Amino acid sequence: MKYLACFFLLIILTPSIMSQTIASAEYDAIESEVIEWRRHFHQYPELSNREVNTAKYISERLKEMNIEHETGIAHHGVVGVIQGGLPGPTVGLRADIDGLPVVERVDIPFASKERTNYLGEDVGTMHACGHDTHIAMLLGAAKLLKSKQKMLKGKVVLIFQPAEEGAPPGEEGGAKLMVKEGVLEKHGVDVIFGQHISSGLDANRVDYKIGGAMAASDRFVITVKGKQAHGSRPWSGVDPITVAAQIIMGLQTVVSRQTELTKEAAVISVGKIQGGVRNNIIPEECELVGTIRTLDVGMQEKIHADITRTATLIAESAGAVADVDIQIGYPVTYNNPELTRKMIDTMYKTAGEDNVRVVAARTGAEDFSFFAQKVPGLYWFLGGKDPAAAEATGHHTPDFYIVESGLLLGVKMMCNMTLDYMNMGQ
Repeated sequence: MKYLACFFLLIILTPSIMSQTIASAEYDAIESEVIEWRRHFHQYPELSNREVNTAKYISERLKEMNIEHETGIAHHGVVGVIQGGLPGPTVGLRADIDGLPVVERVDIPFASKERTNYLGEDVGTMHACGHDTHIAMLLGAAKLLKSKQKMLKGKVVLIFQPAEEGAPPGEEGGAKLMVKEGVLEKHGVDVIFGQHISSGLDANRVDYKIGGAMAASDRFVITVKGKQAHGSRPWSGVDPITVAAQIIMGLQTVVSRQTELTKEAAVISVGKIQGGVRNNIIPEECELVGTIRTLDVGMQEKIHADITRTATLIAESAGAVADVDIQIGYPVTYNNPELTRKMIDTMYKTAGEDNVRVVAARTGAEDFSFFAQKVPGLYWFLGGKDPAAAEATGHHTPDFYIVESGLLLGVKMMCNMTLDYMNMGQ
């Protein structure tokens, strides 16, 4: 009788024990497949809201894994569901899937040669931010978690999200549209995890931050209206280009002299200036387009007001008019403190404590933030740099490069975050 009781106890406990474990051999067996998937996505990138073939390839792989899924979410998003055999929470895992209008310069056999149309221009297309690795790592995690389906204590929702880099003007897209379409509510997502490969962080390392991890990103357009004149007689008009130059310099003082940088970092950058058609004509208008990065809501509101005041008054002092349009973009990417603290041991276990570090917030932005506004979220950075390389290649550049030796850690992070959270008895 004593042995029979022990036998039944073992049966009861076995799913709980086994659900926490994916063997090293299982991870090793999937690595080559993850790399193969990554190379396919890298070779055939597609821009935001245009990820038709990318979504089709993801769907095909999920079908091979017998994972139920939907397509056409927020245009070209794919959402898969793995319903575990035991009751428990619903864990969302997210990967972004779009590329960028960048011509690749990296000398690799699977370099992108794709070209497409972007805002009326013929452009090259490249996964210049690592989203190809994100998709492949999530597919790898999906395959392994599916193999443990009967022992999972809850449900896994696989979110392959389009348009993280921003929908084209006049279109909706990305995480914001997925949230608007109700993807989290429909599947009852309790928490969500995400990761971003980093070309500046050595492979097999992990960075994270509690609270605000990445900045809010807002776009501004300043239209300076002057008075057209002949270039030889500037005094007969109002030169909007000169005024625009003064506004650009004035905007730098918003951060350097009017913002409390000891509280949080902030950035204002003008990325585009456009005005005029000929060398000898002072135009009537000049347009400035730029980005605002903030890590605090109060500072965000103040900087918006400071930009409007600075541009308006500088223009007025020269007899011009400045119309300021600030478009709210991505919120701060916020790592839920309670969730993050719960999962620190999982990071240590997965990557090794010496390979995990807490870092300062980054002024880059991520629309994972829209998911994390709705449910507790945790977003970390995964190393993708060759440790032997002297310099890192920048994201969003033609030379962006990721070593594939760090991808397996990303698969392990996704799996272990899911399994450990489920086994916390939430």
